[in-house]
Amino acid sequence: MKFITFLMVLFFGLGSFQAQETKNKDPKDRLWKPVADEVFLQERSEIIFTKQPVQQISYLDGRIYAVLEGELYNVQGQDVQKLKNAPQKINRLISLDNSLWAISHDGLHRFQNNRWEKLSEEKIIDMCLHLNQVHVATRDDIFRIENKQLINIMPEGGYLSSDITMLMEDGTQVLADPVKLGPISRIESYSGTLHILQPGQLVQLAGKVVNQYFIDWGQLPSKETRDMLRLGSRLIVSTDRGLGVLRGASMFEVKGKDGLPVEDTHTLTMGFDGDVWIGTSRGAVRMLENDWHYFGADHWLPNNKVNGIATGDKKVFIATDGGIGIIHYEPFTLQKKVSHYERHLDEWGHKRLGFIHTVYKLGDEWVREVSDNDGGHTATFLSAMSYKYATTGDPKAREEAIEAFRAMIWLDRVTPIDGFVARAIWSVKGDKGEMGRHGSGGLPAKWYRTDDGNFYWKGDTSSDEVIAHFYSVALFHDLVAEGRDKELAREHIRRMASYILDNGWVYIDMDGKPTRWGRWNPEYLLRPYGWSDRGVNGLEALAFMQTALNITGDQKFRSGYQQLVDWGYAENTIRQKNTFPPSTIAPWDDNLAFESYVILMRYEKDPEMRSMYLRSLERTWEIKRMEKIPWFNFTYASITNNDGDLAAAVQHLREWTLDCIEHNFRNSHRDDLFVEEGYKSYEGGLKAISPRETSVKRGSRRAIVLDGGIGGRRIMEPVGFIRDYWMGRYYGFIEAPQTQDPELLSVKPAAKGNKGAAPYKGPGRPDF
Repeated sequence: MKFITFLMVLFFGLGSFQAQETKNKDPKDRLWKPVADEVFLQERSEIIFTKQPVQQISYLDGRIYAVLEGELYNVQGQDVQKLKNAPQKINRLISLDNSLWAISHDGLHRFQNNRWEKLSEEKIIDMCLHLNQVHVATRDDIFRIENKQLINIMPEGGYLSSDITMLMEDGTQVLADPVKLGPISRIESYSGTLHILQPGQLVQLAGKVVNQYFIDWGQLPSKETRDMLRLGSRLIVSTDRGLGVLRGASMFEVKGKDGLPVEDTHTLTMGFDGDVWIGTSRGAVRMLENDWHYFGADHWLPNNKVNGIATGDKKVFIATDGGIGIIHYEPFTLQKKVSHYERHLDEWGHKRLGFIHTVYKLGDEWVREVSDNDGGHTATFLSAMSYKYATTGDPKAREEAIEAFRAMIWLDRVTPIDGFVARAIWSVKGDKGEMGRHGSGGLPAKWYRTDDGNFYWKGDTSSDEVIAHFYSVALFHDLVAEGRDKELAREHIRRMASYILDNGWVYIDMDGKPTRWGRWNPEYLLRPYGWSDRGVNGLEALAFMQTALNITGDQKFRSGYQQLVDWGYAENTIRQKNTFPPSTIAPWDDNLAFESYVILMRYEKDPEMRSMYLRSLERTWEIKRMEKIPWFNFTYASITNNDGDLAAAVQHLREWTLDCIEHNFRNSHRDDLFVEEGYKSYEGGLKAISPRETSVKRGSRRAIVLDGGIGGRRIMEPVGFIRDYWMGRYYGFIEAPQTQDPELLSVKPAAKGNKGAAPYKGPGRPDF
């Protein structure tokens, strides 16, 4: 008998090894190209709140200057200190020509050599650097500054008009009224020529000629003009209806349909990398050559009304009505970024007894949430560490995987029923907060106390939890487990699959009845009540049986699998992804489906069956493709060897925010809500929102959710990123970084002490 068992382990262990090695198919057969983990600039936010609106901001020689209620302040760390001997009633603050300029009610002031001096009592409107000289403008005139003096540049005899009807035969002009420059609102030097922004009109000062008709093609998007900025071959004008961009003699409109997140634009500031920063009434926008980045409250800014922007060396300072938002840009690789998130889990106390938890604010204290799906959340981390160990051989990753795996095992062993896994486990003496009061579909939670009285476990276990166990434990079994842990993993899969099969495809709870969502039987799925679940639940059941068959070798699971096929479950998977009506679209179902695809296609070898599942996957991924989420893209590419929009998926990882606090975010007001060219929305999504512009989310995340957040009172565990990154590395979709600089490969170890939930101090997890 022992010899037969040995042969079964050898045979089915070899099958698992072959399954995982599908990643090493001949590169000639693959239609995807690996993406290099290149160094990129990662944003990090910092916010300084002020009691009064910050009206102006400037940056010079490493110092930040701000204007509040007309008075000048210096910003140091989180402190905003009022400066003595500075000008009063400041209207504008400008950093130009290595000096700080203050335009106040009583004239023009310059800060140079660590002291202020007043250069003029003229009421200055704007200034710029033109032909290497500082030029300033009043409402009606332009001056250049020479030896601290303002010299009016108006030629003797006044300015000429560009109107050819004013020309005499000898080329002179006879003007009944003098040509005026004003009313001037902004000046800028473009192509060696001064350009003047008047309300609703752009004028060119070509030598002596005031040219009002130099634009041959196009027009400004609005008569409500605000600011002006030169950017190489372009001159940009901000308006309330988008940007006007002058190229030569052509004026182009840039609006929401072109990618501009907010059309109501105000201030324009040159960035640090050929980019432009745009202040709007609804946040700040970074304009790059082929991309737009939106930064709003509450994550990036203290308030959405932007009054001014200044940029320094890889830093951006944004003045708002609520204070100052500072965006730091730091060189990162994705490998360093995953190191940051792995450290975050420890720093913020997301781990407890091998489980992974969200952390939330209870009064003034951070505590761990014992949730409805602790196994599901931990499964993502278990798969992440399994991929990491298989990729790197890092013994720490193996330890992490084993710890998470044994927590998953406990969810089965804590219940008195073999194969029935609990949703969560609550420690009577070790946990803070409260046990969840709700279960599936808003029903009352079902908590049961263990015989020793130390713990409660949560029943009414759903299909979400069950597929998470099969998915993550199967990967652990194939990629990490050895010896006793491999036996435990095999037994765990066998117990769960047997319990489902022996009970007629339902999950029986302690009360002897099926749980609310633990139903895979035809009486539920093939009748009206459960009809909308027939695809995803059928996909799960097929994955259960195929996984159990391959890992345990027990032929009863082959019979169970065939029974499902005979009922038509395989055909039903083809349209498992619901797109209508909206009430049937559950974003977490996408997560369940892709967990099912991972293990089902890992073990299924029959070409006919694979054909049906591949059609299911192709249809599902086409629906999800517009969101560019790596979990979906990487799963698709790993199974099909097709191009999975890998570049877009990797870029999605680069755009994750380092801050895992769930700040409020709002994008529904934006003017760029359209589906990108080459993609189609099947679920009603208006736009795939960058993770930079939302918040850290779980594996079931959706990129089409425009608004959300929880006011900064919850911290999400970033295991979705960790899993997606190491999955990408495992399959070769993401290459290892080329740099050898240790500063770009990992973050420093966490400092002593914790930032979030206090360490768990209750009774330990039993051994099995």
